[in-house]
Amino acid sequence: METTNKRLASLLIAALGALLVVGCGALGDKVGEQEGTGGVDVVTTTNFITDVVEEVGGDRVTVNGLMGPGIDPHLYKASAGDVTALRQADVVFYGGLYLEAKMQDVFEEIGDSKPVFAVTDEMPRDRLLEAPSDTPAEEEYDPHVWFDVSLWKYAVEQVRDGLTEVDPDGAEAYRENADAYLARLDELDRETERRLATIPERRRVLVTSHDAFRYLGRRYGLDVEAIQGISTATEATTADIERVAGVIAERGVKAIFVESSVPPQTIDAVLAAAAKRGQQAVVGGELFSDAAGEVGTPEGTYIGMVRSNVDHLVEGLR
Repeated sequence: METTNKRLASLLIAALGALLVVGCGALGDKVGEQEGTGGVDVVTTTNFITDVVEEVGGDRVTVNGLMGPGIDPHLYKASAGDVTALRQADVVFYGGLYLEAKMQDVFEEIGDSKPVFAVTDEMPRDRLLEAPSDTPAEEEYDPHVWFDVSLWKYAVEQVRDGLTEVDPDGAEAYRENADAYLARLDELDRETERRLATIPERRRVLVTSHDAFRYLGRRYGLDVEAIQGISTATEATTADIERVAGVIAERGVKAIFVESSVPPQTIDAVLAAAAKRGQQAVVGGELFSDAAGEVGTPEGTYIGMVRSNVDHLVEGLR
């Protein structure tokens, strides 16, 4: 009996040992997966830059986007929590070209201790639009480059190269993800050009709150008339309102557009001024300008927000 008990005890100990070995092995595998997936901590500014980093980074990155839907990057000021997140990140991606003007000093300070990339850094300067003469001297170029889809491809390449710099082991994954996404952007570029070309030429006039759509106009053949300048920090004047109302009346514009990140008061004033000139126009919809839509919706992605804008423009201007 005693011998039997000893055998049972030995078998029990062996079984427990085997379970521990298997358990430790499984735990070790799981830790390895966690280190290899989501191991790069990234902080971004606008939510459409967040979307690009998630597309290129895939499961190797964890992304903390500072600006959600409806947030105006021109006026955004970093909170104490934002600064902490920036300091703790492995890498930071922001728009650049003074899009996030009030955060520029923070980026320069953080850049002394970690990789910080403006996604516009590698865009050819001869393809950038100069900022209007009434903007601050440091704002050399119009920062709203994402509305030229062919130009936004450079942002994807900058994200790919930046992630590769901080995580060389992920180079192949980043390249494959970027190539797949760039192919989708090529398709989006052709689609946008084709659909906007269906608007009668006389009606290809885009009237919005602030001057965020000049790249869209140049790339896809729209005349853009904005009430405010390229930064929402500037205020519209009575002369601005009358100037745009004159264009609406002269071109017979039927629809003008509000923006998701800009209050609509100036649009209301322009509609009233145009009506006094005998031209009745309506709001043709809300365009995404400096921010994409809600997380989990098609408009919450870069591609989705561009398609949503094209839908509104085609419906409103045709």
